[in-house]
Amino acid sequence: MKTIHPSSEAYRFTSTLERSDNRLWGCHFRVPAHVANRLIESKSRRVLCSLNGSSEHQCAILHHGNGGFVITVNKKLRDTLGITFGMDVRVSLKKDRSDYGLPVPEELAEIFNQDEEGNTIFHALTQGKQRTLLHIVGSVKNSEKRLSRALAVIKHLKANSGKINYKQLNAMLRDPRR
Repeated sequence: MKTIHPSSEAYRFTSTLERSDNRLWGCHFRVPAHVANRLIESKSRRVLCSLNGSSEHQCAILHHGNGGFVITVNKKLRDTLGITFGMDVRVSLKKDRSDYGLPVPEELAEIFNQDEEGNTIFHALTQGKQRTLLHIVGSVKNSEKRLSRALAVIKHLKANSGKINYKQLNAMLRDPRR
């Protein structure tokens, strides 16, 4: 890792892309402890990250043993940026001040406006579960598919008193008539 240059809430540094030694993460880069400690507030570890000048994406700073910190980089992002293990990456990190740590698809936001019970149940979930459901709804490009997923998620939450059964939810997402 090289020198850090904080600039108007952004922390810039160079780090090396490393292969992770566990099956959950494929790859990560290290975040200097003093940068991580400035960006982690209370329980929120969410940041906006740009690698090699790319557009920002939302992610989290993770603990990596012995007081170290890392941010994971998935295969899709590595392929898009043309980066691989052992390469140095220019990193820019800013605190993510968004409500959820992911964008809220407009289809789901509209359901929140129209369905008070669904809105209340969704917002009673932990932030991590909220982000998972936001990802499920927002990960498709087609607006009709996002609407279908949003309706299925809210229907599932209401039917299960706010508990998520992922196997059951996945079945509902494949066949929304369930």
